[in-house]
Formats: sequence, C-alpha cells, structure tokens
Amino acid sequence: MSSDTLSKAAAPAPPAAADVPRIVPQRRTGQWIAAAVVLALLGLAVNSVLRNDAFQWDVVAEYFTTSSVLRGLGLTLWLTALVMALGFALGTLLAVMRLSANPVLQAVSWGYVWLFRSMPILVQLLFWFNIGALYPQILGVKTVDLFGPVTVAIIGLTLHEAAYAAEVVRGGILSVDRGQIEAAQALGLGRHRRWRKIVLPQAMRAIVPPAGNMLIGTLKGTSIVSVIAVQDLLYSVQLVYHRTYQVIPLLLVATIWYVVVTSLLSVGQHYVERHYARGTGR
Repeated sequence: MSSDTLSKAAAPAPPAAADVPRIVPQRRTGQWIAAAVVLALLGLAVNSVLRNDAFQWDVVAEYFTTSSVLRGLGLTLWLTALVMALGFALGTLLAVMRLSANPVLQAVSWGYVWLFRSMPILVQLLFWFNIGALYPQILGVKTVDLFGPVTVAIIGLTLHEAAYAAEVVRGGILSVDRGQIEAAQALGLGRHRRWRKIVLPQAMRAIVPPAGNMLIGTLKGTSIVSVIAVQDLLYSVQLVYHRTYQVIPLLLVATIWYVVVTSLLSVGQHYVERHYARGTGR
C-alpha cells in the first residue's frame, strides 16, 4: 500500500454538517430597549415642539426670508469669512515666529497668544469700542470716526481668532515628521519648495479639523457683536421682536439660520478633510 493511501486512511473524516457548532450572535436586548426609549422620548419632544402653538411657526415662516433678516445673515457670513481669513493670516505669522530660532520673536508670539487667549472676547470688543477714552484722536482723526461698530467687530474678532489660529497652525507644522524635512533637504529642495511640497500638505491633515471647528465657532461667535449694535443676524431679529414683542419665533428664525449654515459648513469640512487625508488609509 502506498504512502499516499496510508495518509488518506489515517486522516480523520471531516465532521458532518450537524456536528459543526453554529455561531449565534450575542443578543443585545438592553441596547435595543434603550434605543426604543430614546426614540420614544425624541418623538414626544418633536411632537411637542411642532404642535405647541406658543412657538408660532406661522410667524417664523413669515419672517424667515424677510429683507432685514437676510441682510443680517449676509453681514454675519461676510464677517465670519473676513475674520477667518485675517485671523489665520495673522495666526500663521505668529506660528512661524513661535517656531523661529529667534528668542525675541518666540517671546512676542508667546506673549500675544497668552494675552488674547486670556481675555474674554466680549471684554475685547467692549475695550475696542471704548478705545476713544484712551486715544481721542489718531493721526489727527477722531477715534470715533475711525472705529465704528463694524470696524471694532473686525478688529476684536480677528485678534481673538489669531491667537487660536496660531496654535492650530503651529500644532499642524509640528505634526510633520522631522525625517520628511531632512529627506527633502537631502534631495536638494529649497526652503520654499520644502514648505509647499512637503510640510504644508501633511500639516493640513492636522490643521483642517480644528480650523473647521473654529470656522463654525466663529460663525456662532459673531452673534456677540450685537452688544455693540452691529446689525448681524441676531441683532436684526432683535430689532424686529423689540417692535413686535414676538421674541420666541424671531429667536427661532435666527436659530434655524445658524443651524442651516453650520450644517453646510460641516459638510464642506468633511470633504476638505477627506481630500487631505488621501493616502493615509483613514
């Protein structure tokens, strides 16, 4: 008898289908019960909001697209875009100063970030709004004429934003492996090409998520400029309900617009993050 025949005879017979243990998924009864309870409570809350006449949804629909509200929304979006652009431009400069080998530049950058992150944004806005008490004139021009409410809002929000943007950019640059820069140097790439081709594309993976959160936070944070009479979205609806006394529906108008714009920005942030995450397997 050949060796192949003996090995086949010695091999155990495969188990019958009835003998194979069946894998039974673990029952998660508690989780399904909790989910049902959450859905029931959510349904009751939504039903209460939609059926409560005190919300005055007809008034919400009436004022949702009025010209005054849309003008306030436009100013809010314009202010958000301008503050983000100026804030990240100044923040990038501060981050480069912080990463430089010059101790004076490092100290100045650190001091700026420390100061403006320590001051509440409302205090900064009120300080700039009352800067005329310290400097009645600047270059022969009255400070009141130079620093109107919108200018004060831009200055205050930009200086505040730059302090946080500096740390975001600095963290993104530090996240790039030092070996990548050394390899680019070994290949003879110049400083600007190293930053443009090696450092920034990799740093953006770490910069984009917090920058997107800052953008959404800035959009909502612009509502604070209503305290200095800037006619943003919130101030526009305040002007209406001070006249009509329909506070709740007008606040709902502002809330829904903030939710809509924030949702659109979140979708955009998702696609930007996915673009810079290419090749990382995430």
